[in-house]
Amino acid sequence: MRLVNGFKLMEFAKRYHYVLPAFNTTNLEMTYAIADGLMKAELPGYIQISSNNLRLSNPEIIAEMAADAVKKSETPIGLHLDHGKSFEDVKACIDAGFTSIMIDASYLPFEENIKECRKAADYCHFYGIPVEAELGALKGKEEDIINEAECKTDPDMVADFVERTGCDTLAVSVGNVHGLCLNPQIDIPLLEKINQVSKVPLVLHGGSGIPKEVIWEAKKYGLIKINYGSDLRKEYIKTFGSAYESNHNEHDVIHLSLEAVEEVSRRARELVTMINEH
Repeated sequence: MRLVNGFKLMEFAKRYHYVLPAFNTTNLEMTYAIADGLMKAELPGYIQISSNNLRLSNPEIIAEMAADAVKKSETPIGLHLDHGKSFEDVKACIDAGFTSIMIDASYLPFEENIKECRKAADYCHFYGIPVEAELGALKGKEEDIINEAECKTDPDMVADFVERTGCDTLAVSVGNVHGLCLNPQIDIPLLEKINQVSKVPLVLHGGSGIPKEVIWEAKKYGLIKINYGSDLRKEYIKTFGSAYESNHNEHDVIHLSLEAVEEVSRRARELVTMINEH
């Protein structure tokens, strides 16, 4: 199977009442592990990479690896740009073959956020690719960017934002956080209010650490996609760290890489199964 278009993936999720996990990759091993985990679970989801992580590669390389990773898949898997920081990044990822895009201009004032998102949406829609936008800000560490403040999504701004940006999904801040060092406190009543006024499905970033029961509850209020980064990266790094602690002369990269792929795949399979078992 080829990488699946984001619109088709969301239609599939709605039809069968799935929440789509979006797992962050950085390199070849993570990419293949994520695909393997989704395929073993036989559940749909996304491989995704942020603009920040593209510093280590480029959109074409990631798209080629992801396409190869899913070529034997019977499970719908898409390739998503997470936290696209510029129109140039959006354009490069579309041109490379990404099937879903996030433009993150949430750090800008409201009107400028709308302007940047609209520009990205117009471009992506021309190529039949859906766009995720963000309203509000998450506390914690996203890649190497630390945000000490939390700005929850204002329900009174949602309808206007969705209409004027033309976004197809909306990432919201409702107590979710980036990273494993903070304790997420999801405000379900706020999520419900946002869902009542949003014409598009909702996305939660910072999925790592959110209890499954909370995710099951959030599914009732428009949640279609949830992002996981820290959970999988921890498994990847732990494999190499444990080997080094056991033997400071450890240098068997291939076997450790294969082991890391297995551990990340296992965790991806656990997470996609967990969020969809209710």
